[in-house]
Amino acid sequence: MKKKFVHSEKLSSLIRLIETWIESHRAYNDLFGISAGIVFDQDLVWANGFGFSDPESKIPASPQTLYRIASISKLFTATAIMQLRDSGKLNLDDPVSEYLPWFRIKKRQPGCPPVTIRHLLTHTSGLPREAAFPYWVDFQFPTTRQIMETLPKQETAFATETIWKYSNLALSLAGEIVQAVSETPYADYIKKHILDPLGMKDTQVVLDKQARKKLAKGYGRRMPDGSRLLMPFTDSKGITPAANLTSNVTDLAKFISLQFRDGERGGKQILKGTTLKEMRRLQWIQPDWTWGWGLGFGVKRLDDKIIVGHGGSLAGYRTRISLCPDEKIGVVVCINSSDGDPLFFADQMLRWISSLIRDKSPAAPERKKKIDPSWEKFTGKYRNFWWDAQIMIYNRDLVLLSPLENDPLENMIKLAPEGKNTFRMRGEDGSSSIGEKLIFELDSRKKVKRVKVGQSYIFPIDSWYDPMPGLDLLPPAD
Repeated sequence: MKKKFVHSEKLSSLIRLIETWIESHRAYNDLFGISAGIVFDQDLVWANGFGFSDPESKIPASPQTLYRIASISKLFTATAIMQLRDSGKLNLDDPVSEYLPWFRIKKRQPGCPPVTIRHLLTHTSGLPREAAFPYWVDFQFPTTRQIMETLPKQETAFATETIWKYSNLALSLAGEIVQAVSETPYADYIKKHILDPLGMKDTQVVLDKQARKKLAKGYGRRMPDGSRLLMPFTDSKGITPAANLTSNVTDLAKFISLQFRDGERGGKQILKGTTLKEMRRLQWIQPDWTWGWGLGFGVKRLDDKIIVGHGGSLAGYRTRISLCPDEKIGVVVCINSSDGDPLFFADQMLRWISSLIRDKSPAAPERKKKIDPSWEKFTGKYRNFWWDAQIMIYNRDLVLLSPLENDPLENMIKLAPEGKNTFRMRGEDGSSSIGEKLIFELDSRKKVKRVKVGQSYIFPIDSWYDPMPGLDLLPPAD
């Protein structure tokens, strides 16, 4: 049964916080663009873009902006394998060589079990990370034929089933099995059996020239001089099943919603519910018991929740989908800078949304109070030499927080009215500001000129300036 999202007023407050938080981290980390979304069961309840998909042409990032999703492609390959398994066309514990007769590689540990399809999906094959080419450096990806020709010259890194070792080569081979068993080109199979039924109309395995116009420009990591290189567009060729898909927030939300459905296979239900659960069930757990791997999905513990998902990294792009099946919530984060950290955003968003979902208590009486309309003129971004601040209405309170903290809610200050334009700061014990006054000083146009916080000041960002040493640090009076 589809869940209904509740606490809409609280969600609105949280969304304002999330947008402020993402934009602040984007700006201070000099990331060009971020697109993000939140999924609850079958609905994309929020999505937005920050910064630019093309900073040179000032094209803004949006939920429809296309990004190379890189290794998230592996989830689509794993889904295809499970469809074929459910159709009786293969078994997960079949040797890879049964479907790919050309699969030959030197074994460093003779006598170990043969590599199976399950090993490929769980990264327990012992295969090397890559095919025998430096494509992450020269961006010249090998064809399938080249992989076939060079594979016998490579050797395994470990014996099967002895250690978890991520492998792009392994998932590329899984894609070749999809093609061999279905007797259909990999890209065609993914489109017909996964993308089309899910309505993922903007997602492509091999991006055509028309769709490339919607693709965010991908930039490399920020160098010591502050510059970023515009990264070349790449075609993963033989590594396609592990890294080549392109998608956006709105489409990836549909793939997340699939994970929250049940029932038999048919139509939009491209896998039966029991198979979806099987894919997310641990097949391998790390010795520290904090994370492991399912059939395609990474599985980890985040606080007291089990989170599954996958990240992607390709020249100029970092992406992430993460979801909590028990609570039917998920997030998508796409960034067009190689040093972006989508997992940082995804984890914190999941924490906040989960907390909102779990809060089933009725609103406290004080939450029913009306919001003073005069507060609106106080909201906005503020700054001084030491920190950035955001003043906003959150759950019917006027609050002060630092949007650059990992979790701005941890040290959020509530502003209790105490006279004209004057508030008393309240928060957790230990905050250096609690108990002191916060006073909004207005100019002749009734706009905030500066804010006195205790004995210090913060200034609206649009009027903030960086004076020369020795000059008066406060903006001149009107």
